[in-house]
Amino acid sequence: MTEHVWSYKSTAGHLAGTDLTGYTVEATDGGIGKVDKHSDEVGDAYLVVDTGVWIFGKEVLLPASTVVSIDPEERKVFVDRTMGQIKNAPEFHRAEHLTHPGYREELRTYYATRIPFGIPPA
Repeated sequence: MTEHVWSYKSTAGHLAGTDLTGYTVEATDGGIGKVDKHSDEVGDAYLVVDTGVWIFGKEVLLPASTVVSIDPEERKVFVDRTMGQIKNAPEFHRAEHLTHPGYREELRTYYATRIPFGIPPA
């Protein structure tokens, strides 16, 4: 990726300070849940998504670079990954995501790799 994985793309339409909590998150092939938490911090922006029953009530962390657009009227965030790619991402660890450098690197590596749509990673 040419842009930092923990930063919103300039084309995503994200306005700093916008509260995305509660927004529905749409993968390229369907809804995955709602934003439970997010960070706008420069160089460390992300979404924590509550997947509800889709992945048995687990949460996933999506770096800001996965966001392709935000629709404030519909309260939706669109990301550039499939449901399978998100489901196969490293497991979210709420207690470690801010403090454990190895975990952050694992997430960065996974999401920095451009995977063709429709082909989940091995």
